Amino acid sequence: MPEDKQMTFAFALCADDFALSPAVTAGILQALRAGRLTATCAMTTQPHWPEAARAFADLAPDADLGLHFNLTLAGPLGAMPRFAPAGAFPAMNSIVPAAWRGALPLEEIRDELRRQLDAFEQARGAPPDFVDGHQHVQVLPGIAEVLLAELSARGLAGKCWLRDSADRPKRIFSRGKHWGKALTVAGLAHGFRRKAKAAGFVLNDGFSGFSDFDATGDYAADFATYLLAPGPSQLLMCHPGHVDDELARLDPVTASRETELAFLLSPHFPEVAAAAGARLERFSAARAQG
Repeated sequence: MPEDKQMTFAFALCADDFALSPAVTAGILQALRAGRLTATCAMTTQPHWPEAARAFADLAPDADLGLHFNLTLAGPLGAMPRFAPAGAFPAMNSIVPAAWRGALPLEEIRDELRRQLDAFEQARGAPPDFVDGHQHVQVLPGIAEVLLAELSARGLAGKCWLRDSADRPKRIFSRGKHWGKALTVAGLAHGFRRKAKAAGFVLNDGFSGFSDFDATGDYAADFATYLLAPGPSQLLMCHPGHVDDELARLDPVTASRETELAFLLSPHFPEVAAAAGARLERFSAARAQG
């Protein structure tokens, strides 16, 4: 059905940064318990991850649990003498140009990916339902090839879905807001979808949720724009959670997480979705239905 003529559509809603801090995890678990999310992605580099994995298992929500491959927040699980020589990841604004120059130490990145995947499986008892990346690192040149090769070597092609952080310009502009960020990421992701599909992976077709992380803004109004111009398998990202000292120490995105969580738990969330003709659906369940 053409995207501009859809009357109803399904979308998956993923909360990023599960296990980033205890308070962020607690907020995401609240939203999962309320049935307001269909996925969350975990930062297995964080010491809180094993506890978060147990809490997810105890809750057993109808939601996918993925790996939020991390190369930009805090530090790695093992030594990366070239990429993170002082034990702390570099900033995204230094990773991007290095990726496009072909100057990243890809063997170190491969080894760190393996450690993060292993940490996921050790705590979860199973491989991730999907993989994406913190600050969308999974789509960058070099990193994308490492990711696809490692997941394929583990037999996860066709089993583990991947986040395509890009969307078509027509859809992006149709939403009317945050198009600068969306277009930037789409540019960085050039070629990722083609490579992933050639390797046998399933991806979402349609992506939204970019935000200014302004806690004083109208997140409900923003969320309504995320539901405009949906793709055939629309994926929305969000960043709900509570705030604690650990989050404040690690990440500049703090108070807006409370704003997002409050919206998700409120009656306004289903009202906004219904007004757009949208319904929540677990991405892996939609795949299974064909």
